[in-house]
Amino acid sequence: MAAETRVALVTSADLPDLWLDDHPLRDALRQRGVVADAVRWDDPVAEWAAYDLVVLRSPWDYPGRREEFVTWARSVPRLANPADIVVWNTDKRYLGELAEAGVPIIPTEFVGPGETWTPAADGEWVVKPTVSAGSRDTGRYQLPGHTEQAVAHVERLTAAGRTAMIQPYLSAVDTEGETAVLCTPDATGELTFSHGIRKSAMLTVPGGGRVDVGSEQITPRQPSIAELDLAVRVLAAIPGGTKQLLYARVDMIPGPDGAPTLIELELTEPSLFLRTAPGSADRLADAILARL
Repeated sequence: MAAETRVALVTSADLPDLWLDDHPLRDALRQRGVVADAVRWDDPVAEWAAYDLVVLRSPWDYPGRREEFVTWARSVPRLANPADIVVWNTDKRYLGELAEAGVPIIPTEFVGPGETWTPAADGEWVVKPTVSAGSRDTGRYQLPGHTEQAVAHVERLTAAGRTAMIQPYLSAVDTEGETAVLCTPDATGELTFSHGIRKSAMLTVPGGGRVDVGSEQITPRQPSIAELDLAVRVLAAIPGGTKQLLYARVDMIPGPDGAPTLIELELTEPSLFLRTAPGSADRLADAILARL
């Protein structure tokens, strides 16, 4: 590998030196002779064409500026994951498409600007925008006790021109936690299982409270056969196939029947939990070299 091979690891103004979880990737690339730079996606003087590959990592300030972010992504040569995937995956309405493809998702109701939401049943519900990161603007509500607050949350989102999504709160997250299946390319370029982790519950207080992302508990987990099977089904439904992808994270939780159910498919800027799984940063660095 030539000493002047250059890779940009895309971040945000709040994380100028990347999220800590991406440091193992940065270091693994440098150990392989790659010039690996942390660059803000909105840096006005960044020369993206000067990089052999531009890898999205922690541009977590984009949700309030999604159109600007999408326009930027389309302008960047050699972007991973590519701009078409960024457009598709940064609006969680993609979940509806996956459901139509037969993927089991948490039942989801979408409410756009100009529309209203009337709760159909009591119970615990989660309200969040379809464009978000790190559980921003997300709330958990117990109905009927918090009906007024839940409806007001939806109205705030739609009044701001955003689309809200409403899902039942699955109690398994409190006992089992979420399982994230992390995938990176194999020698043929197809995504394959790299490692798994368990994430603790974040929406801790019915009525709107949540914990900070930084206090989320992350531990290693070996996904079950059923969870790995679900990940394969989800990846098979990605528009354009998986050979265009450098990474994927499939988040799931047991549904009411105990079978794994998709929460989100993270293809744009997910935490990859590289510090949690020894060898994972090396696998991703090798995949980047193969892509180059």
